[in-house]
Amino acid sequence: MLDYSLNILGSEWIIIILVALIVLFGTNKLPDVAKKLGRAVGEYNKTKAEIQNQMTGITNADLNITNPVQNERQKLEFMAKSLGIDFAGKTDDEIKKAISDKMSDSPNSNQKDRG
Repeated sequence: MLDYSLNILGSEWIIIILVALIVLFGTNKLPDVAKKLGRAVGEYNKTKAEIQNQMTGITNADLNITNPVQNERQKLEFMAKSLGIDFAGKTDDEIKKAISDKMSDSPNSNQKDRG
């Protein structure tokens, strides 16, 4: 069988791509295409950096997790502690209600009944 694979190195691909761009767009429109491409890449990088900053803010929460929780009560106590709720002497249901109330009162809560 004949092997028709192209043995082209990286720099040769760049030349082929540049020639193809000149053939497709012509020499007059090539600077405009390059400007638009540059703007698109700049906008992409700006949006990517903004999302990374937001994710960093989310992941840098003051949650000190040292080991996995073993039962439901530990989960509730951990959640209550992270929300600043006093859970001492409360039943599981009371802690759940306090957590629910605290979560619904938070300014970031966008959960509203729509009907």
